[in-house]
Amino acid sequence: MINILISNSSEKPLYRQIIDQIRISIMDGDILPGQSLPSIRTLAADLSISVITTKRAYDELEAEGLLEIVPGKGCFAAGDNKMLRERRLKILEEQISDLLKQSEYLEMPLEELLSMIRVLKEEGIGTNSSNK
Repeated sequence: MINILISNSSEKPLYRQIIDQIRISIMDGDILPGQSLPSIRTLAADLSISVITTKRAYDELEAEGLLEIVPGKGCFAAGDNKMLRERRLKILEEQISDLLKQSEYLEMPLEELLSMIRVLKEEGIGTNSSNK
C-alpha cells in the first residue's frame, strides 16, 4: 500500500503533493513496475480530498509515463519505462559526481576509488533483492 501525506498548510497544491510523493516512491523503487495503486476514488477518500484533485495527479503521472491507467482494472506503476530509466541515470550521474568530488578532496586516485567500489559490489553492499 502507498502512503501519501498531504498538508493543507503547504503552498504546494494538493495534486502536486500527490504527484511528487508518488514520483519519489517510483524513483526510489518503493513502488515497483506493474504494482497496483489505489483507484482515483479510493485515494481521494483516503486523503479526504476531491476525486478531481486525485484524477489530475494521476493524469499528470500517466502523461509523464510513470502510471498506466487501465479503465475497469485500475492504476498501475508503469512497467519498463525508458523515461524512468533516464531519470534514474541522471540521479546516478549526480551521485557519481558527488563521489568523485569526495575522492578528489581525499586525494584518492581513481584506481583506488574503483577498487573500493569493486570490493563493495562483491560484498553485496548497496544491493537488495529488488535490484532498485
